[in-house]
Amino acid sequence: MLHEDVLRRRPEQTGGSLAEVIRAFGHALDLADSQPDGHSTRACYLGCLLGQEIGLAPRELGELFFVLLLKDLGSSANAARIGELFQTDDLHFKRVLKTLPANRSARLRGLIAECAPARPLAGRIPVIARFLLHQDAIAQELVQLRASRGANLAAGLGLAPAICSGIYHLDEHWDGSGRPSHLSGAAIPLYARIAQIAELADIFYIHGGPSAALAEVAARAGRQLDPALLEAFGRVAERERSWADLGSTALPCMLFKLVPEAGKVLIDEDGLDRLAAVFGQVVDTKSAYTAGHSARLVSLVDRVASRLGMLPARRRALCRAAALHDIGKLGIPTAILDKPSGLAESEWELVRGHAGRTRALLGKIGIFSEMAAFAAAHHERLDGMGYPSGLDDAAIARETRIITVCDFYDALTSNRPYRPALSPAEALAAMQGEVGRGIDGEVFAALQSVL
Repeated sequence: MLHEDVLRRRPEQTGGSLAEVIRAFGHALDLADSQPDGHSTRACYLGCLLGQEIGLAPRELGELFFVLLLKDLGSSANAARIGELFQTDDLHFKRVLKTLPANRSARLRGLIAECAPARPLAGRIPVIARFLLHQDAIAQELVQLRASRGANLAAGLGLAPAICSGIYHLDEHWDGSGRPSHLSGAAIPLYARIAQIAELADIFYIHGGPSAALAEVAARAGRQLDPALLEAFGRVAERERSWADLGSTALPCMLFKLVPEAGKVLIDEDGLDRLAAVFGQVVDTKSAYTAGHSARLVSLVDRVASRLGMLPARRRALCRAAALHDIGKLGIPTAILDKPSGLAESEWELVRGHAGRTRALLGKIGIFSEMAAFAAAHHERLDGMGYPSGLDDAAIARETRIITVCDFYDALTSNRPYRPALSPAEALAAMQGEVGRGIDGEVFAALQSVL
């Protein structure tokens, strides 16, 4: 299931259960793919019920578990391109795309409706024409971006090749019309075939209940979905408990009881570092302007914290918080993140909201929950004029001050849609004016000394 040099089973080396940490991170992937909160957990439960129904061995169920939870790991990779090609809100587009009917002509009409919907007809026509002329190439590009990124990030977590393959081939179709490799029939990895059914079943269950879910998957039998697996899923769906469990607050416990093998895998400190780094990359990938931001921030934070005398164990936890400080941005459309002009008040409100979302997401992940407040407060100011809570000097933790200063510097020295990058000297000069008002002077001095 996992590479043994990455993840250990010895309790003295563990930071907890890998499965539970990844399940909690699924809430961030639901946000990135614009799905209702809890989608990844519900889809995982349905998919594992199906896996159990067809007789998968415990180890195979454990691998399927990770495919189902991480199927959307590459979702942010095509966000900017969707916005560019369709001139629309990428999150809205993804939400609509997942609920379009199986009928091809109906899907085409739905996609055309999503081409530059906010523009007048004259402005929409070029966007629609480009889509109609290049729809095959566009579909291939968007799926390839998502599939490759998801599989590569899963490999970066040390997950087994079968798990990475299941993620990569999620959008293949039984009749060979899917992507990215146009596989057909049994050539499509079994985990990917199961994940497709589970994903669709939960999406349409949320929109219309069990009957809508069953009708939708049945409409795709033999074209998109494996008909034999659908027969088995029909047996699962006949059990009322299968659907009732989806709304239970105890669903995570039920899931681990269903797949005990997954819960046996423990994650060590190095694995936690990798997990934070991977989800930092998920965030950074959403916009070309933030590529590599989390990794650069982690490096700066580590050096500054060391200069300030922070102990190694505390510094390590702080670096994880730095890697994940912007995870709430997964809920912001790329069109807003990459907007070259000033933001409208409603857009600015959405941007400010990312700090609260970061705190909420990290608060759900036991191992990272202590750092949630530090990570989420990186836009607070010493003068109390920051957000999301308007904290003042006395209420801002030292860890937050370090992240804030380093984040400020990296933002200034990176290109943004509304301005080019500043030189290091220009950035430090701009920051100097904020010492004592926006940023901590001692931390700023430490930053200067390590650059």
